[in-house]
Amino acid sequence: MLDIKFIRENQELIKSAAKKKHIEFDVDKLIQVDDRRRKLLSSIETLRAEQNVASEKIAAASQEERTTLINAVKSVKDLLEKEDVAFKEVMHEWQLLMVAVPNLPDMSVPEGASDADNQEVRVWGEKPVFNFEPKGHIELLENLDMIDLDRGTKVAGFRGYFLKGDAVLLMFAIWQFTLTELMNKGFVPLSVPSLLKKAPFIGTGYLPQGEEDLYRTQDTDYLAGTAEVATMAYFMDETIDLKSLPMKFISFSPCFRREAGSHGKDTKGLIRVHEFMKLEQVVLCEASHEQSVKLHEEVTANAEDIMKKIGLTHRVVVNCGGDLGLGQVKKYDIEAWVPTENSYRETHSASYFHDFQTRRLNIRYRDGDKLKFAHSLNNTAIATPRVLVPIIEQFQQEDGSILIPEVLQPYMNGRTRLAKRS
Repeated sequence: MLDIKFIRENQELIKSAAKKKHIEFDVDKLIQVDDRRRKLLSSIETLRAEQNVASEKIAAASQEERTTLINAVKSVKDLLEKEDVAFKEVMHEWQLLMVAVPNLPDMSVPEGASDADNQEVRVWGEKPVFNFEPKGHIELLENLDMIDLDRGTKVAGFRGYFLKGDAVLLMFAIWQFTLTELMNKGFVPLSVPSLLKKAPFIGTGYLPQGEEDLYRTQDTDYLAGTAEVATMAYFMDETIDLKSLPMKFISFSPCFRREAGSHGKDTKGLIRVHEFMKLEQVVLCEASHEQSVKLHEEVTANAEDIMKKIGLTHRVVVNCGGDLGLGQVKKYDIEAWVPTENSYRETHSASYFHDFQTRRLNIRYRDGDKLKFAHSLNNTAIATPRVLVPIIEQFQQEDGSILIPEVLQPYMNGRTRLAKRS
């Protein structure tokens, strides 16, 4: 959320941000509602002051004067009650508009309407060349008895899956490797809840706009699609010690997404599922654009480094305006090469927000005599089972076995390949 003073003073910037992000937002309406809010607030403060003065006069008045003064203050009280009701209605409308204000994208964000307009920044690795017809990840996993999609659908419904045997061990190996890498870079591990109250979702910007993609419980709580939500809310309504910044966390959680709007996309396999596990980098830092940019590059490089050490051919793209969320200032996606699709598929996203999230969540730090809202960033460290798709396909062998990336072998009891067990 942006500061209303900033919005009033930079209305054209907000309009440009909405246009660049392809988000519909009526700045003029917000200003009109804010004018009403300010006018009512001023009136209420004046009436309360009058009421207080009248109450003091009544206390000091004689019996004859008191009746006249009481009648006069009653009219003030009645008007104040009407103004309070009107103010609550305006505040509700104002709050709904305020949480819909898009954050300003960085000047370096390219123009574009969708992910098709994202721009390639760099590519790492060579696309694997096979002297045989490569198989898709589903066939490879089924042949090695490492997945059961039919029973997954029977038990969990559409996009349900069971991972079995070596696939489970490989996934645990990926988590442990990633966790070790990030801990060695100063990130504090957290295991965070996925079932959360509404406030953290509003605070991080996933509500109200993204509600259609969230699972909701009968108790009006929600299931998070990323550990970012709980990790950011960890410090909600707190003032952080400046000396502790930047704070860096590597957070683990199960994640849930309805995949609303993805009808017909990736209906089989492990690219797009409703339930998955993820390790997320979450960072809080000082309110400095330069530091946010520096840390954004750092967390992106951390994820790239993991991909490089695993040995996965991938590329980095910078997201265009139309592929940014409401609160993101800038975002990179990392996309791994999937041979049987002959395309790159997104495996990671890295974003920074300035104080968009922390202002909503009221996360501040004291800098001298001033209280400032911290800046926030997040980045996928690794998401499973999605990352299994490029690993399985890029490391497949002609006999149907799969080489285990060297860095994962220590977490797989030294094994070098996944093959049919005799």
